[in-house]
Amino acid sequence: MASASTFANPKFCTSTFCPKLPCSLFSPKPHVFSLPNASSSRFTTKCSLSPRPSYIPNHIPNPGYIRIFDTTLRDGEQSPGATMTAKEKIDIARQLARLGVDIIEAGFPAASRDDFEAVKSIAMDVGNAVGDDGHVPVICGLSRCNKADIDAAWEAVKYAKLPRVHTFIATSDIHLNYKLKKSREEVVAIARDMVAYARSLGCADVEFSPEDAGRSDREFLYQVLGEVIKAGATTLNIPDTVGYTLPSEFGLLIADIKANTPGIENVIISTHCQNDLGLATANTLAGAHAGARQLEVTVNGIGERAGNASLEEVVMAIKCRGQELLGGLYTGVNTRHIVMASKMVAEYSGLHVQPHKAIVGANAFAHESGIHQDGMLKFKGTYEIISPEDIGLTRSNESGIVLGKLSGRHALRSRLLELGYELETKELDDVFWRFKAVAEKKKHLTDDDLEALVSDEIFQPQVLWSLGDLQVTSGTLGLSTATVKLIGVDGTERIACSVGTGPVDAAYNAIDSIVKIPVTLLEYSLNSVTEGIDAIATTRVVVRGENSHTSTHASTGETIQRTFSGSGAAMDIVVSSVRAYVRALNKMLGFRSGAAKKATSSSVESF
Repeated sequence: MASASTFANPKFCTSTFCPKLPCSLFSPKPHVFSLPNASSSRFTTKCSLSPRPSYIPNHIPNPGYIRIFDTTLRDGEQSPGATMTAKEKIDIARQLARLGVDIIEAGFPAASRDDFEAVKSIAMDVGNAVGDDGHVPVICGLSRCNKADIDAAWEAVKYAKLPRVHTFIATSDIHLNYKLKKSREEVVAIARDMVAYARSLGCADVEFSPEDAGRSDREFLYQVLGEVIKAGATTLNIPDTVGYTLPSEFGLLIADIKANTPGIENVIISTHCQNDLGLATANTLAGAHAGARQLEVTVNGIGERAGNASLEEVVMAIKCRGQELLGGLYTGVNTRHIVMASKMVAEYSGLHVQPHKAIVGANAFAHESGIHQDGMLKFKGTYEIISPEDIGLTRSNESGIVLGKLSGRHALRSRLLELGYELETKELDDVFWRFKAVAEKKKHLTDDDLEALVSDEIFQPQVLWSLGDLQVTSGTLGLSTATVKLIGVDGTERIACSVGTGPVDAAYNAIDSIVKIPVTLLEYSLNSVTEGIDAIATTRVVVRGENSHTSTHASTGETIQRTFSGSGAAMDIVVSSVRAYVRALNKMLGFRSGAAKKATSSSVESF
């Protein structure tokens, strides 16, 4: 029995099983090696070392190359409670560039001034940063098919080395009749004119999406797409907007578009699959197999409703089976950075990954069954089709490192690297001192404990208020009370006392009296990181201000109120709860701070 995988890191093959590590990019041809398992069968792997082709908006020189279009910062951020600050968005964009995605959809600039400034910052920063392998990602801004949106998108992304405007309009009869209230002829004219308008601004890279393509009439779809191609579109994105199609249907849709759309040979076909029926990854792969050469995904599969096609699932499926079953398809993603990207997005968005999530879930590489464990001990290929090291993860039981109160920085840094965290010196110092404080109370810290501490120290919003001291009383003899000391960004200390229905409620009331910003607590959840009485508690809260920040929803045009999440970790559940609440307030208060500074030095006519 043989299995084949494609390893398409643009610099090196990083297969754990590969005896020729590191494989040179400039090897004259791919090499094949065999590794024996415990029986007489062989485990054969092919290392495909094709480089990332040069970027041409409407053409890919290598027909097997798949462009990865990441929309975590646009579609992903539309998830309830997933609002991110400008700094957090830039951090994620930098990680996506390090990951090697081809296109970063940085946001919907017309949604609000905040969104515009965030996209502009990413275009200026990440859109001009050259990676170690020479890669610079395309920076894309979303717009509806109207001039004001397109103006805003172009003004935001034009500072990037490779800017793109992505414009869309619905094409299904359901959307035309009930949302747009327009005829087919009107929609064709709008789509054609707005793509041409985007090109007239100087944008050489224009993507067009017929929203709800999965439920659109085929002949009408061919007509619309043919017209936008003539108007100058370089990429045609085919969205399964409501996650309605099955893989066989979606693959046929892509094949039909490829076969029947005039001028289709002059553009790139893309997919954007929602996960309402849990089929987003399967539909995306079916689209790639049928001829799509750009795939739109999000880290951890986050997004509206049930989310989007998951970057890590799509990329690893192509890496694992692209050579064997998908006609030699490969991507330019450096999969070693997947774990860090997943953790960063989970913490900044507040949308944590379920344990059984494919590729990045806590149980993805866990083996509890005796039969499975026996097979793993004999040869890992018996129950693992990919190696955890391929995504930047190392098992703790293979490292030999047990962390406790006597452990030093080097041991901590080594273990964090194995878990996928590559921290700077200051970040490592911050985590180290929290680690030592917890280790004084807890004999040994598990990997889950370490991840909770890293999240609590590193993936946090700009500090406007920090917790100084906290004292609470509670019980059955009277009202719960709390005394809270907060320290402002200028070092000023504020102390307040309050009562409540419990210690957490009392503490939150005291914080409200200091911050003096009325908010509504929408969600509160508390979890134990590990088993035992000495476990670290993690808390997540979601808040909304009374005079909340608003933005425009891309698809519906509705004005929506932003919500803000915060997380905290501590061995004391009240301290954990207070940390989470303060951080949610910090995110809300700091949401506009970075954008406001930039707004004083720039303006956009469309706003």
